[in-house]
Amino acid sequence: MENIPQHIGFIMDGNGRWAKKRGMPRNFGHDRGAAVFKKTINWCRELGVKCATFYAFSTENWRRPPDEIKGIMDLLRRYLKDIRESADENIRIIILGDISPFDGDIREELTDIMRTSKDNTGFIVGIALNYGGRAEICRAAKTLAEKYSRGEITDITEELIGEYLYTSDMPPLDLVIRPSGEQRLSNFLIWQAAYAEFVFMDVLWPDFTKKDLEYAIREYAGRDRRFGGI
Repeated sequence: MENIPQHIGFIMDGNGRWAKKRGMPRNFGHDRGAAVFKKTINWCRELGVKCATFYAFSTENWRRPPDEIKGIMDLLRRYLKDIRESADENIRIIILGDISPFDGDIREELTDIMRTSKDNTGFIVGIALNYGGRAEICRAAKTLAEKYSRGEITDITEELIGEYLYTSDMPPLDLVIRPSGEQRLSNFLIWQAAYAEFVFMDVLWPDFTKKDLEYAIREYAGRDRRFGGI
């Protein structure tokens, strides 16, 4: 395969519907979806992708029923071990989002994983937790406004804003893949996706396969990316 995207964003959607179709609780779908998350990292590496960012828990997901949120947090605790093992495979882990609302044990583990994997160069995995694109831009704007008021900077440019986003150490976003049949970004990487390509699929995330990923990359490779030019 030629013309491989360097950075792919995955909106992991459809876990609850996948479980409902099988008469199972929604958290059963989240568990299966987490397993696909780990496989997808390996598929991306095999295909030559350099960075993958996964939308795991949005700022809006707190509105879900308490038992579902608890199940997601328990699942996150279990998969922190897999995330750390990924870091041991020369993978850098970057957490996108405000992790302060999470329980202390989760915050400490996520912070330590980011710290210990910071110098890894084999692959980058972004995990969006309590993440929202608007909140990310607002966070960057507040920081830059404070620096401007103190005279530390004299201008605010697009490039400077980019340096204060969670993705500042990642390659530019090339492709966004959203399974489940929905066709929207849902507040995911809205700044970074300005010139990204989108591939929407009817498959639910727990059924996502390497063939689906290859299909999305072929779709991407066949498009003419002009970035506003001719």
